[in-house]
Amino acid sequence: MSAAVKYTLGRIGLFVGVLAALWFVDMNPFLRLMLALVFSAALSFFLLRGWRDEMAGEMAEASERRRTEKERLRSALAGEDQPAEGEPDDRRS
Repeated sequence: MSAAVKYTLGRIGLFVGVLAALWFVDMNPFLRLMLALVFSAALSFFLLRGWRDEMAGEMAEASERRRTEKERLRSALAGEDQPAEGEPDDRRS
């Protein structure tokens, strides 16, 4: 399972858990939802740190792969690419 899915499910789980804990408190339902949102966000900052860091790492790796591929494609379109070792050079003079 990807880190983003784990983190998202963890955030939703924390929200539902806090909301369940506040369910029996006598207050306005909108206020109950807002408090559950704020408390679950604060709890996730501490409890889900590992999953958040893992997700950030995966996102950084994906970004670097996209950046590298973009540079490779730009240089290929500009005619600056060199054939890899073992590949024949189709550009003969």
